[in-house]
Amino acid sequence: MEKSAHKLLLLERIADLERRQLWHLDVEDDPETYPLMPDKVDYLNKKLRNKIMSRIANRAGEKFFETLIKNGQLVIKEVRGLENFIAVKGGKLITCNHFSVGDNYAVWRAIRDHVDGKMLYKVIREGNYTNPPKPFGLMMKHCNTLPLSSRTDTMKKFNRAVKTLLARGESILIYPEQGMWWNYRKPRPMQEGAFALAVLNKTPIIPFFITMEDTDVMDGDGFPVQAFTVHILPAIYPDTTLPLPARKEKMRRENYEAWVRVYEEFYGIPLVYSEDTQA
Repeated sequence: MEKSAHKLLLLERIADLERRQLWHLDVEDDPETYPLMPDKVDYLNKKLRNKIMSRIANRAGEKFFETLIKNGQLVIKEVRGLENFIAVKGGKLITCNHFSVGDNYAVWRAIRDHVDGKMLYKVIREGNYTNPPKPFGLMMKHCNTLPLSSRTDTMKKFNRAVKTLLARGESILIYPEQGMWWNYRKPRPMQEGAFALAVLNKTPIIPFFITMEDTDVMDGDGFPVQAFTVHILPAIYPDTTLPLPARKEKMRRENYEAWVRVYEEFYGIPLVYSEDTQA
């Protein structure tokens, strides 16, 4: 099967961004979007219509991903370290590497039997909510998503919602690398947002890192379907003896170092990034 020209282009872009150390940038040509206004989002599903749409979207999302699993197009091979998730009671922030539209479902499937009836909320970029990519509009709008916003007033509403969700014991998934790099196996340096939320809410972060292996099954783009191993690592807690900026930085460093250890142990190679030699 011939490989998709689009996916080959993505791989070229990823290699270029790695060389230039532009870790957080997207590689997809995202459609134009617009700022998310505070009256256009109901983070906690307080409105009846949004409660109903959330139920519909979650069922549709589960059916979509379970069909991929049944057809061998999404493979969750193993979950390691589940005891690290179970050990943390109450609200928690989860960080995970971002490389696939299915990685959030792999996280959910790993923990869903251990959340005491709670849900997994996902922080998403503004454009994925205001102008969601097809065919994921319903899921982006209503599958327990927490869209960020370029508007300060909307972000105040976002922060209040996060505080409420954590107080009632929910789990919130954040991708600290930011942009999705398709099938990229290495951990990337992280943005500070997840760790700022952890410090602000005095909440632990549980690092997840998903490793991949080629299977014998080809996807629709001519590449091997990846078998995921979900690694759940020990929780990282804010160090209250440090000033606020140092607390965030320590959590970010510890999260990144934990990911690097998993990467090097699983793949059996040291983490090395390509460098831009044209500078």
